[in-house]
Amino acid sequence: MPKIILIHPPMAKCSEPPAGIAKLSACLKENDIQLEIIDANLEGILFLLQQAAENNIAEDRWTARAAKNPERNLTALKNIETYHNPSRYQRAVIDINHLLKTAGKSRQVDLSLADYQDKHLSPVKSSDLLSAAEKPQINIFYPYFQNRLIMALQDNPDFIGFSLNYLSQALCSFAMIGFIKQIHPRQKIILGGSLVTSWIKLGASKNTFGGLADEIVEGAGEQKLLEILGIQNEPVDYPPVYDNFPTEKYLSPGPILPYSSARGCYWRKCAFCPEKAEGNKYIPLEIFQVTKDLQTLSRRINPALIHILDSSISPAVLGALAKNPPGPPWYGFARVTQHLADEDFCLSLKHSGCVMLKLGIESGDQSVLDQLHKGIDLSTASAVLKTLKKSGIATYCYFLFGTPPENEDSANKTMDFVAAHHDCIDFLNLAIFNLPARSVEAQKLSTHDFYEGDLSLYQNFQHPLGWNRPDVRNFLKKTFRKHPAITPIIRRTPEFFTSNHAPFFYCETQISKTTCIETCKSNNPA
Repeated sequence: MPKIILIHPPMAKCSEPPAGIAKLSACLKENDIQLEIIDANLEGILFLLQQAAENNIAEDRWTARAAKNPERNLTALKNIETYHNPSRYQRAVIDINHLLKTAGKSRQVDLSLADYQDKHLSPVKSSDLLSAAEKPQINIFYPYFQNRLIMALQDNPDFIGFSLNYLSQALCSFAMIGFIKQIHPRQKIILGGSLVTSWIKLGASKNTFGGLADEIVEGAGEQKLLEILGIQNEPVDYPPVYDNFPTEKYLSPGPILPYSSARGCYWRKCAFCPEKAEGNKYIPLEIFQVTKDLQTLSRRINPALIHILDSSISPAVLGALAKNPPGPPWYGFARVTQHLADEDFCLSLKHSGCVMLKLGIESGDQSVLDQLHKGIDLSTASAVLKTLKKSGIATYCYFLFGTPPENEDSANKTMDFVAAHHDCIDFLNLAIFNLPARSVEAQKLSTHDFYEGDLSLYQNFQHPLGWNRPDVRNFLKKTFRKHPAITPIIRRTPEFFTSNHAPFFYCETQISKTTCIETCKSNNPA
């Protein structure tokens, strides 16, 4: 039987195991494929923190304090009691991040717990990705992965697969691939993941990456992997397998179980939607399988939290979870629909373990929502926020600024909407609109390159109403974020881990929710 190693490369949030590899693991396990999983993201981060502690030559008090005992801060993030004390949580996160940021400076990298930006190489330039592969030793994670990969190659795997999902992983992925090719030129490499899929939609191929990847996988990888490995069986939707992940090492107070009940988005009508632009189909699992999977996995893993990864959890799945609770607390994205304005329905969700819902409201101007085809009515959104609050379900609300139909008056309406519902909104995500390069709507706008690079997923554009990015950024910084009703919401949003850690501030096992949330981020540990 062939052997394959699947790698989750740096740099991404390290609060939970990568769901894509866990799904592939299930398929490979059922077909008796020898499999090793390397979460190089988690291992690499822990390696850098250990090095920082061992080589503590800090020149300032903050760095000295952070480097004195990083293990204490890592342990704090794995203890639910830390989330009872948001100022302690904040200090732990920021001290850990400060060590990473300090380590990155020596390699000209802006490194954080959530991002990786090289000052000289761009992840959207194929030439820079090839440069990262040619000189892997300049990568900040090189001292970690050179030994780790040498060890892995001793078992002579037939394939090594990289799951590349975020731009923050791209340069590190190619540095690792380049190192493998230098010490083992004949080693076969498979490159997949959601970012790779998007690049293929833009026209990328094996030639784009200089032949470093022997196989490129687009979309869901189960079928393609079986073909590459010479297995004739048809893939089946087995539940993800997390047995080979170091669940006790992730930076969360207990294991998190990531789970997808569907691929794609069931709405698929929003203007400028990447899902629609890339032609991604909506493929849901059968409802009975979703409830069965979650209950089975919960008994096996005993997670502290279930993270439902769907672009939007369908009303049918929400209803099924309400009737057949999975056991542990759970959260995920949901569309603003009339279902969530029904108090009895929301109470049943609460009783099923729903601790938080993420809601993409996007704008407080009905005209903007209509032009974006969001299918959201603001009166319904208001009712949903109030009902969820009354039911005890936290809300993490997403708003998008700078879309083509928005102007400054529209942005002010969004600010007014958020302020009017400040007591119903627990956390905020504020984003500036990026125009997907392949969206049909982009053809109607005057566009130019967002980033200089042949792999850029977005384009910049001349805003039809003159509401351009500098204006939007200035509005958010100087007006929106300083509104007295909104500032406290922004302050309590967990640093770097954002929605991945937010539910832990609302678990029923904690002390007073109000105390936890209202004091979060009240102190600057620096």
